[in-house]
Amino acid sequence: MFERIDGIDDPRIAAYRDLPDPELVLRRGLFIAEGRLVVRRVIADGRWHIHSVLVNQAACESLASALDAVAERTPVYLCDAEAFCGITGFNIHRGCLALVERPAAQPPEAVIAQAHTVVVLEAVANADNVGGIFRNAAAFGADAVLLSPACCDPLYRKAIRTSMAAVLRVPFARCDDWPQDLVRLRDRGFTIVALTPREPAVTLAEFAAKPRPERVALVAGAEGTGLSAGVEQAADHRVRIPIESSVDSLNVAVAVGIVLHAMRSL
Repeated sequence: MFERIDGIDDPRIAAYRDLPDPELVLRRGLFIAEGRLVVRRVIADGRWHIHSVLVNQAACESLASALDAVAERTPVYLCDAEAFCGITGFNIHRGCLALVERPAAQPPEAVIAQAHTVVVLEAVANADNVGGIFRNAAAFGADAVLLSPACCDPLYRKAIRTSMAAVLRVPFARCDDWPQDLVRLRDRGFTIVALTPREPAVTLAEFAAKPRPERVALVAGAEGTGLSAGVEQAADHRVRIPIESSVDSLNVAVAVGIVLHAMRSL
């Protein structure tokens, strides 16, 4: 049902005032879909329980057909465009938000069961990088993403938005016994490939010239620190992307995208 709110203190939208506190949103078992493209994809997917949608008039008109499909069972709140900042504390991308029930967490074993290419992230805390990596994973056919305990929540609103909702399509799981989880991946037939500029890494071209392993886990770390020594030592292969000496490093999402593209062509 479509309902116009009475102002930023309207009790019907109280949950949206918690958006600046991601931990509170997480404890309530929700995630935030932000932007017209993401909300449209959440609705079209059909798997998600949408608690409510908050839109301005322009977004409501743009998403009319999608909102009509859920309005009978989901409250759709209309507000003035200027009200978003007062409600949530920040400007909202294209005047559209939805509060969605988080899916049950899956164990790593479940998401890798049928996987052939897995991206594994160590301590990647930047939401834009995590979102970009999921977008690359979807674009280049990776089957799943695993995250170490120190990684950003993939269902944080910025990560979802940057991924263009790929976070909602690519299966993921958080590891709870890091870095021993890499040993378990190897036990399940995965070849562990560490993305690192440090010696004795071979170039991506050298690695790509070899026969592709049947199951590959590509491990990438945060910008600056890179992968921990323990992870590099646990890898079957260390691979680097040659770049100009005047440049320190690549953005981690860019690097993962380059390697996934190269692996896809093997």
